[in-house]
Amino acid sequence: MTRSADRNHDITRVAVSTVIFTVRRTGDAISLSLPLVRRTRDPHEGQWALPGGWLDISESLDAAASRTLAETTGLQPSYLEQLYAFGAVDRSPSRVVSIVYWALLRQDDVDAQVAAHAAAGDAPENVAWFDATDLPGLAFDHNDIVDYALWRLRNKVGYSRIAHGLLADEFTLAELREVYEAILRRRLDPANFRRQAEGSGTLIPTERFRTGSHRPARLYRYNRDVELADHGPLGVRA
Repeated sequence: MTRSADRNHDITRVAVSTVIFTVRRTGDAISLSLPLVRRTRDPHEGQWALPGGWLDISESLDAAASRTLAETTGLQPSYLEQLYAFGAVDRSPSRVVSIVYWALLRQDDVDAQVAAHAAAGDAPENVAWFDATDLPGLAFDHNDIVDYALWRLRNKVGYSRIAHGLLADEFTLAELREVYEAILRRRLDPANFRRQAEGSGTLIPTERFRTGSHRPARLYRYNRDVELADHGPLGVRA
């Protein structure tokens, strides 16, 4: 075997990681958040990192993303899409290519899944939630990965119904606008947002209203004939 062939024999391992976003409310403020896992071994022992793990030779990438996310955080997202492959030579002490996914999960689903694991006594350890735009220094190149995922999310929110992955099935326009503001990190004019949202063709008004301390607000739902995102010619794969 030549030196080149020998070097290529074991150069690469494949890992799968997931950036999973949710919108969390604290009082009147909402923020785009994600879970991180504290590493318990070298390299980068003690640092926070994205949830993930090694690809099993017998499973698909999508299946590996779902499995490793469940194993490390106990979460099952409502939306999961392949983001990018990260494979810089110096990103890890050994050559590792990470297939990164990004996912969306509604806060109610997060709370329910976390509570179910706590009740069963199998809640994942070393997991904490962070503001996606105010992260500590992460292991490997995971800060760059989160930045890329945020860029992708902010681009998609402008032309798809991707925000639905962060909302309940029915929502007010004010709640939808808050999700957009959390993603885009800027305030949006309520009147302009209402006009654009109602003219988008993706929202269906219901006959129900949200009542409370303010004037009743009409509830909307997304048109399910419109996909969360354009998956291209391959479509959605199991």
